[in-house]
Amino acid sequence: MAGAGRSRGIGMSGASLEDQVASSLAACPNPRLAHVITRMVSHLHQAIREVQLTQEEWEEGIRFLTDTGKKCDASRQEFILLSDVLGASMLVDQINHSGDDGSTQTTVFGPFYDGLQRVIPHGGTILLRPEPGVDPLMVQGKILDTAGQPIRNALIEVWQTAPNGLYDVQDPQQPRGHLRASLNSRDDGSYAFETVMPVCYPIPMDGPVGGLLRALGRSPWRPAHIHFMITAPGHRRLVTHLFLADDPHLQSDAVFGVKDALIRNADMQSDGKRLMLADFYLG
Repeated sequence: MAGAGRSRGIGMSGASLEDQVASSLAACPNPRLAHVITRMVSHLHQAIREVQLTQEEWEEGIRFLTDTGKKCDASRQEFILLSDVLGASMLVDQINHSGDDGSTQTTVFGPFYDGLQRVIPHGGTILLRPEPGVDPLMVQGKILDTAGQPIRNALIEVWQTAPNGLYDVQDPQQPRGHLRASLNSRDDGSYAFETVMPVCYPIPMDGPVGGLLRALGRSPWRPAHIHFMITAPGHRRLVTHLFLADDPHLQSDAVFGVKDALIRNADMQSDGKRLMLADFYLG
């Protein structure tokens, strides 16, 4: 019966295609690599059989992956975006970061991190130009270990979009380094920086991943958030976001990255600025 059983053999051994691939890895010097590839091939072959993939569909899939690679460059990683919208990024995150040790919960890294971030002092701004019409925001808190003890000199890297929903690496009208910076925690673990209120935005729709979302009828929107990556010697790196409470897209994040523990309020203060408080715990 068509579609039943394992892939038919094409060689003299009569073994299934799946088994032939597995056998070809017998001399692999890396047991973990051989195991991962064997299991991925098994699931891939099973999916192809299950949907009875046509030659034309296979060719379209190859074109899609080729176009995804062509869209990647030094400031954009379309394959990470593809992983994000398929939920694969968050699944890897869940497997590797349970958060049950008392550390702050993690979420997706995202495709727009730029390692060339300028360093600002405590309380400094991550803006390189004014953003009129948007409420200023002060973000502050402490970097702590899971016992609640302060971590001094932790490196805190932050980045977010401008009010137009674009990161500086996407938008030639923004100064490079706008709304992204690095700072270090003080002796008591405290940190603080000035920014503007984050906004919700659609993921990039000008590439193959955007085309896939349109074909699937899926929403491209991400809720308003600020990215954080925090590192300190002797502790695991923390990659996470702070999400803005009451954003309409919290329940439908295009990359499935929202966790309740990462949602924060940004309350208006007497000085006209909004304040977001967030302590981070490193395992």
